Order: sequence, then structure tokens, then C-alpha cells
Amino acid sequence: MNRGMIKQLAFLMRLDKPIGIYLVLWPTLWALWLASAGKPNWTIVCIFIVGSVVMRSAGCVINDIVDHRFDGFVERTRYRPLVAGSISKKIAWSLFVGLLACAFLLVLCLNRFTVLLAWIGLVLAVGYPFLKRVTHLPQLGLGIAFSWGVPMAFAALTGRVSSAGWFVFFGAFVWPCMYDTLYAMVDRSDDVKIGVKSTAILFGKADKTLVGLMQILFLLLLCIVGFIFRLTLPYYLALVVAAGLFVYQQWLIKDRVPANCFKAFLNNHWVGCVIFIGIVLSYVNFG
Repeated sequence: MNRGMIKQLAFLMRLDKPIGIYLVLWPTLWALWLASAGKPNWTIVCIFIVGSVVMRSAGCVINDIVDHRFDGFVERTRYRPLVAGSISKKIAWSLFVGLLACAFLLVLCLNRFTVLLAWIGLVLAVGYPFLKRVTHLPQLGLGIAFSWGVPMAFAALTGRVSSAGWFVFFGAFVWPCMYDTLYAMVDRSDDVKIGVKSTAILFGKADKTLVGLMQILFLLLLCIVGFIFRLTLPYYLALVVAAGLFVYQQWLIKDRVPANCFKAFLNNHWVGCVIFIGIVLSYVNFG
């Protein structure tokens, strides 16, 4: 395999754009620390980090396979490998199967309940690209898929998913629904032309308001998470910083300029990061 092919495969998996990996990984890391009261099993942490990279890559590949007839009509996606013809569908399918095999080997290192949840996660990852054909709410599907690492993390560390764990999942679920709406705002004009559905199209002129309401709901739910898990001051300070980042995102999208909507989407990496730092510091004994 030559260097050019390796580069195209990396492009297909979006390894050149790790934002998706971060957005999958942050809620999973929140859950790993919360489920273990700040003392996670490092082997399990490594499995989940690698698994996040592998499954996000697999999700990108299957998304491009499903969307290759549409991507050529969208400015942001018209240079993707399957559209450009630099990679065949056969190679793409082989890569997808290979990534799933890697993910399966990783999850076999965990307990049976986590393996069961992983099968559900696979269905969510494969099913998401089809949702935008049938509903204006595909972001709900992405929200579940990108947050599914939360119950898996609780299952891997404790053998079950407590009610508190499901509450963390619900809080994490709201976040992708919000930031993927920002992402959909980038492509809205192209999506309308080709018939692809999204919350950005559904919300119309109410998009900024509804994004703001989701941001507020997310912060409120994470405040309750802090209460449930008895987190300390650093966590709540992190939520204040996250609120400031959300204000910045609202400023970016005020005129609905696609490039700025994309910047607002990317900024969510820092939201996830500061919340994770707040959780970690909550379990640090400064005395």
C-alpha cells in the first residue's frame, strides 16, 4: 500500500480532523471518572480511548458509503475520497469491516454486559447516516450514538448502569444534539437543495434560540450530575467556563455565517475538555 492510499484511507476515517474523536471521547471519560469516583482502571481507560478512535472512524466510513451520492453536491464534502474516486466502495467496505473487527476485539476484553451494550452501539453507529433521509431529527440519533460510551463505561467499571449513570447519559445526550445542529447550520443551504433533513432546517429562524435552550438544558443537567456525584468546586467552576464558551458560540452564530457556525461547532471540544478537567479536579485531594 503506497503513501497516497494510506493518506486517502486516513482522510476517509477523518483522522486528519480529530474533532469527532474528541466529541465521542469526552463524555466517555466523564463517565469513567464518575463511575470510579476518580480512580478508573487504566486498562479500561485505554480500551475506551482506542475504541472511541476506532468506532468514530468506522462511523465516518459508513457515513461516506451511504452519502457518497449526496456529498458531491455539498461544498464541504465534495472532495471526500469516495466522491473524488480516490478510493473504491469495495475498499471502503473492507476498511469498515476491519474497523468493526478491531472494535469487537477490544470489547471482548470487557465484561459481558458491556459487550451487549457494544452491539447496541454498533446499531446506532450504522443507523445514524440513514436517519437524515427520513426525519428532520437525525441529531437525536447522533446524540444517542455519541453518548453511548457513557453507559458502556459504567457497565465496564461497575457491571451495571445505575440510575445516576443513565442520568449522566441523558445529560451527555443533549450536548451532541446541540453541537450537531451547529454543524448542520453549515450545510443548510446545500441540504435543502438535495433533500437531506436536519434540525437546522426544521428549526429555521428559531435555530439560535433552540441551540441556546439546549445549551442551558445541558448545563442544568450537568449541575444535577454534580449534585448526584457530590462533585466539588472545581467542577462547578468548569461549568461556568463552559457557559462562557456557549456564550462565545452564540456570538459566532449570530449572523448564521457558515464558517462561523463551523467554528462554534469546533469550540465544543473545549467544552468537553473543561468539564473533564473539572471532574478530575473534584476528586483530587488538595488538603
